[in-house]
Amino acid sequence: MNLRRLFSLSNITTGIMTLFLVLVLVNPSVKAGVMQGLMKVGLFQPGVPAEVDAESAMAPDVTFSDGEGKTFTLSSLRGKVVFINFWATWCPPCRAEMPSINTLYEKFKDDKNVVFLTVDTDGDYKKASSFLKKHKYSLPLYVAETQIPRELLDHSIPTTVIINKKGQIAHRQEGAADYGNKRFIDYFDKFIRK
Repeated sequence: MNLRRLFSLSNITTGIMTLFLVLVLVNPSVKAGVMQGLMKVGLFQPGVPAEVDAESAMAPDVTFSDGEGKTFTLSSLRGKVVFINFWATWCPPCRAEMPSINTLYEKFKDDKNVVFLTVDTDGDYKKASSFLKKHKYSLPLYVAETQIPRELLDHSIPTTVIINKKGQIAHRQEGAADYGNKRFIDYFDKFIRK
């Protein structure tokens, strides 16, 4: 009788849910997978950048480098729309949004009007590069060589910043978002044509 009560449907369901919640809390890959599922059903949608007026804040300058030691400044990219994503390999929300950023990148990677910067906030290029390769992401990877100003990255990752062709901050999104959805892709296509 006690054994039957112990293995009741209610207890089994509670046990499975408890195990799932523990996995979500301790395993970044499981948490990222759950967030990706929620993105697919319409949660975590990014805002669309509003029109930027002439007095909007200019993006502060930062120096970035790639894996081969080649450096460049953010200001050197004026005249192009710059999509910057600040992330880290250990961050579940970063992992969750990475497939959608890769989708956006694949759609616009050949457009000369846009530059994508995925910036590993830990500054560990080798580890971040291994992560991208393991997951078959084709995103260009960089690390910051100078301090990242608070206007671009304050306290949380992932943070995504879109800078217009004039060098102004057009949009800043803290937290994971689905950048591969049709609404955002259509908006981004129009945004870079301006």
